[in-house]
Formats: sequence, structure tokens, C-alpha cells
Amino acid sequence: MSALFNLGFRPFFLGAGVFAVVSMAVWLAIYAAWYQPAMQGIGASQWHAHEMIYGYTMAVIAGFLLTAIRNWTGIPTLARAPLAALVACWAVARLALLAGTAFIALAAVADLLFAALLIVACAVPIVRARQWRQMAVLSKLVLLGIGNALFYAGVFGLLDDGVRWSLYGAFYVVIALILTMGRRLIPLFTGNGVEPKVTLPNSLWLDMSSLVLLVVFWIAEVFLQRHGVAAAAGALLFAVNAVRLARWYTPGIWSRPLLWSLHAAFALVAAGFLLHALGAVTGLNPSLALHTLAVGGIGLVTLSMMARVSLGHTGRSVHAPPRIVLLPFGLLLLAAALRVLGPLLAPGAYTAWILLAQLAWIAAFAVFSIAWLPVLARPRVDGAPG
Repeated sequence: MSALFNLGFRPFFLGAGVFAVVSMAVWLAIYAAWYQPAMQGIGASQWHAHEMIYGYTMAVIAGFLLTAIRNWTGIPTLARAPLAALVACWAVARLALLAGTAFIALAAVADLLFAALLIVACAVPIVRARQWRQMAVLSKLVLLGIGNALFYAGVFGLLDDGVRWSLYGAFYVVIALILTMGRRLIPLFTGNGVEPKVTLPNSLWLDMSSLVLLVVFWIAEVFLQRHGVAAAAGALLFAVNAVRLARWYTPGIWSRPLLWSLHAAFALVAAGFLLHALGAVTGLNPSLALHTLAVGGIGLVTLSMMARVSLGHTGRSVHAPPRIVLLPFGLLLLAAALRVLGPLLAPGAYTAWILLAQLAWIAAFAVFSIAWLPVLARPRVDGAPG
């Protein structure tokens, strides 16, 4: 009997994995000029960015939060028919947008309904349990919902800067969510996952510095377009988060794939800010910094968390995952290297590097989706609910 709709991580992680393959395959076809969907009000690269942020990444966020909030509050989150309805809203929007903007009205209704329902589904148990400390996470989810509304306002010609604000604004909100959750989870998982166990404390000064700098970066880069200010904030963000990561490091992570992958992803987020800062003084292509954050940062941290949460919440060990997990992790790191280092080393082959990176991304998520399908679809191995 399928357990696919028992808990939020199951359908959303599977959907995210499959969609990561499908949407990147469509983007590859567009990039190679094999497929030209209707595009009105946005360019093809903006379509790609929207589907990576509001399609793939939002599915991972939905699956994670609907699972984590149940643990944080002790209050059940969506399951069975209500969960299936939420997944359906997300899926309808994704299918509609595979045709570009041909069915944009349908996509807008389904996408914004999905965002609104997800916010309510996450907010209700948090408020009922009076867990106000989780408002930091919930506020970012609300910002993502607003961001998607801005995207459609821009597409429909209602807001001149709507599409740009939506895509860049939401992208860095996702990075903020990674920094917030990374600060909580990486030292916790690392301390409990290595032998012998260690205590890895956080620094309030570093935490507050990272938060303030990210807000300055976000406002300067996205809304004011003060790129010099953003570059300075980016350089400091690199320094602060490199120090954080060094404080969390212990050699025991290298025998734990679900730990070193999180450390690597966090390191690539820091590297992305460094490349952004360097771009302001060297003329480096800004897409290299962006894709260091996107492929190496967001891509690897979401893949690692999907693998970990799926195992942990189905009664399996997170300390000894199936060895095949090394393959999607390796392929995704290869995709990041091809997308960022390839154009740096041989800019004349730029198009080839992009196509190879796309293929590596597709392969990584195809392996994950196939290998984790039984984990996500079948009941827990220990017989517990969820």
C-alpha cells in the first residue's frame, strides 16, 4: 500500500526530484534551440529562473516545512486528501508553465493558491503551539508567496519591475532560508552524527552579522541596484559564513555523506557571495556567482536535505545511507563545476559547458528520484505512522 500522502515530505520531495529532471530537460531543449515555447512578458531565462525557484525549490521547502513543523509543534500537518490537493495545485502550475506563457492565467491561479494554502498550513500549527521563534522561517515563506505574486503582476503588465523583483528577491530569500536553517541544523546534525559526538556552538555575533549583512545585500542588490554596496556586503557575507563553517568543521564529516554534502553546500553559498563581490571589481560574469549559489548552494543543500529527511522519517538510518547517494551528490557537484569553473577556464566553449552542466543536473536528480522512490512511496520500515 502506498504511503505517498502520509506526510508532506513524501509527495513534495518526489515531485521536486522529478520536476528537477523535467524542467531542466525543457530548459536544455530551449537553450539548444530545439524547443521554443510561447513567451510573452518574460524571456526564456526568466521562465527557467521562475521554475527553479517557485517550482523546484518551493516543492522542497513545502515538503520540509510540512514535516518539520509537525515535529516542532507536535501538531499534525496536512496529510491524505488535503495534502494531495496542495500537491495538485503545485503540479497544475508546473504543467501549465511547461508550455511557456500559453496557459499563464491557469498557472497564476494554481501557483498563488498553492502559496496561500501552504502559508496557512504552516502558520496554523505554529500559532496554535505559540512557537513564535518559528516566525523567522514563516516570514520567509510569506515573502516567497509575495514574490510569486509580483512575478505574475509583472507578466500581466501590472508592475514594471515585478518579474525582476520576484526572481532576484525570492532567490536571495531562499539563500536567507538556507543560512537560517543551516545555522540551526548543520552544527546539530554534525555534532550528533560524528564519532565521538561533539558540541559545536553558534556565535550570536556571527549570526547577527550574517543576518544584517544579508538584509543590506538583498535591499541594495535587488531593489536599489546599488551594486557597490551589495558587493561590499557580499564580501563580508563570505567572510562571516566562512568563519561559521570553520567553527562547525570536524574531520568526522567525511565518513558521513549526509554531513559533508551539507558542509559543501554551505561552503558554495559562501563562495557565491565571494564571486559576487569579485565580479564588481573584475568584471566577472555575474551568472557565475549566481549559479554557484543556485547549483552548488541551493541544489546541493536541497538534495542533501531531501535524502536525509526521507531516510530519517521513514525509520531508516541517516548515518549509513544507501551508498548510491554518493552518485547524485557527485553529479551535482560536477554540474556546479561545469557551470562555474568551465566558463572561467575555457570561455570559448561557454555553450558546451552549459549543456554539460544541464545534463549532469538531470542525471543527478534522475538517480535520486529512482533510488528514493521506494523510500518515499512505501510505509515506514519500523511500522510507525508518517
